[in-house]
Amino acid sequence: MAETTREDVLLWDREYNQHPWLKGNIDAIPIERAEGVYFWDYNGKRYYDMSSQLANVNLGYGNPEIIRAIQSQVEVLPYIAPAFASGPRAELAKKLIELAPDNMGKVFFTCGGSDANEAAIYAARTFTGRSKILSRYRSYHGSTLGAGNLSGDPRRFALEGPAAPGFPKFIDPYVYRAPIEFEDDAEASAYYLNLLEEQILYEGPQNIAAIEVESITGANGVIIPPDGYLQGLRALCDKYGILLICDEVMAGFGRTGTMFSFEHWGIQPDIISFAKGVTCGYVQLGGIIMSKEIAEYFKDNVFLYGLTYSGHTLGCAAGLAAVNYYEDHHILDHVNEVGKVFGELLEDVKARHECVGDVRYIGLFGAVELMRDTEKKIPLVPYGYDEKATMAYIQGLLKERGFSAFGRENNINVTPPLIITEEELREAFKILNEVLDIVDETILAAGANI
Repeated sequence: MAETTREDVLLWDREYNQHPWLKGNIDAIPIERAEGVYFWDYNGKRYYDMSSQLANVNLGYGNPEIIRAIQSQVEVLPYIAPAFASGPRAELAKKLIELAPDNMGKVFFTCGGSDANEAAIYAARTFTGRSKILSRYRSYHGSTLGAGNLSGDPRRFALEGPAAPGFPKFIDPYVYRAPIEFEDDAEASAYYLNLLEEQILYEGPQNIAAIEVESITGANGVIIPPDGYLQGLRALCDKYGILLICDEVMAGFGRTGTMFSFEHWGIQPDIISFAKGVTCGYVQLGGIIMSKEIAEYFKDNVFLYGLTYSGHTLGCAAGLAAVNYYEDHHILDHVNEVGKVFGELLEDVKARHECVGDVRYIGLFGAVELMRDTEKKIPLVPYGYDEKATMAYIQGLLKERGFSAFGRENNINVTPPLIITEEELREAFKILNEVLDIVDETILAAGANI
């Protein structure tokens, strides 16, 4: 059998594969291999994976412990239907409950983040008997019907319609772009929470099953809530008998220096959705962690939601190995240590470049927000309408130089693997600064035209 070449991959991919979120006429970069925090294309060009692909390859490539766990499991029991018990499924569920807050009771496994949030929607509506799920505008929770409508960013438009009612949106605690200047986090939190409480009353608390938020907004710019916001959100939910769902799909599993990002604010959700970093992309897996109260309800009521690959044995084996690796190799300590350098490098980016309005970071979860006018806070491209593909051009400049990242709207998200070293960070940021120099010198000078 002939060896598959770069040209084969390019041809077959273009002819037969439809990529998500893209037109069908693209020539995607053919990737051949990966190791550590890098991947290589078929021409031998090396890229810093400064996005951990989609913020999921948290432990980098070639992790021997995860690989061995998958190899061992596939030889013994590659798959068993979700109605059966299996060692990896049971052991990982037990491990996740031990890592979660002490109000949590059971885990329901899915295949990824979208169906994890579908399960969260189902569980919340069934448990409460209510229909509405509130979520934020600058959010992304998935691309299936329910999760897509739960999402707030423009990707939801293709899914909106009469088939999925009951997903009102509210304003994000986006302090940098707020219409007023706040004295401190307490004032900012009060402002956004007061707006939300007013909306809760307009929607009718008796109709609201849950409020779901990304604990820290991910793809839409790593928007970190002001201190007091999540605590106040928990209090609002308690006041009106509403469940709080924290989406930890992107921010969970060490990304921010804690196992779950909501831990920074000391709250306990009622449901946690997770995926991505639980297996670091080696095998797909997601799920929800339910409170003891919700789990107790489903002891006597059928959980009418299921998937053929729920709790896939290979996924759970990979997940157990990954979660153990986080603990055994002190990954959270490493994230907090290297995260200090990460923050310093991002602050330097902000100080050096006219096009950078804000940088946001926590652990190894960061974003660079590009502006056409930093004083007036005018974004480099309008929300939802990048007519000239300016951000795609900038991302292309980064990739040409070996810096792979992703972002939404006018943000470049920087979410490297959690195993990255200080030296690797510094080398990668040289590329970022080089490209932002070009943005300063050409795009801003041309009035954001390319």
